[in-house]
Amino acid sequence: MKIALLGAESTGKTRLARDLAAHLSGQHQSVLVVTEVLREWCEREGRTPRPDEQMPIAQEQERRVDAAAAQANWVIADTTALMVAIYSAMLFDDSALYNFALQRQRSYDLTLVTGLDLPWVADGLQRVGPQVREPVDALVRAALTRAGVSYQVVYGQGEERLANALIAMNSIAISAGYTGATGLISLKNQPWTWSCDKCSDPDCERHLFTSKMGKTR
Repeated sequence: MKIALLGAESTGKTRLARDLAAHLSGQHQSVLVVTEVLREWCEREGRTPRPDEQMPIAQEQERRVDAAAAQANWVIADTTALMVAIYSAMLFDDSALYNFALQRQRSYDLTLVTGLDLPWVADGLQRVGPQVREPVDALVRAALTRAGVSYQVVYGQGEERLANALIAMNSIAISAGYTGATGLISLKNQPWTWSCDKCSDPDCERHLFTSKMGKTR
């Protein structure tokens, strides 16, 4: 199964990828994490990429996912080509990557979108600023909806976020018939679960988000 982690900057994608991989490995599952190619590129080059350099980065991200899928039963993608496409369109007004990115996104078994309930933290060239998180989050959801790609939003801190993601993964595993040794994931010792079974309901999601942020409706 290929799991895609999408979301605005500083929303815990990398931490969640590591936590998911550790949980699966602890259950003797075969799992690989595909890290973010853009981060690697920026660290190597010491700058952000130009518009013409965006597509090769997106293609390399997906090539690595395919290579990992040939080696492991579970692949956790710490971002996909879709995030490259979204930032390329936002920063350079270039939407040329969308067709490739959305076609690739449809190949994932589960898409998780990390919620905005974590504080923004600076990270060098990788991050623009907290003001872009809501617009990027909206663009991610709009792109997935237009492409007919279903997704689940992951909220929570630490173990809560991990538990949320694991429940979503189990839901997909059941619907896809992955009930063998590499299918359902044990949730033992995960103390937090959703309070209802309507996690895809926008009103429910809004309630969860605002309650975690200490707000009232």
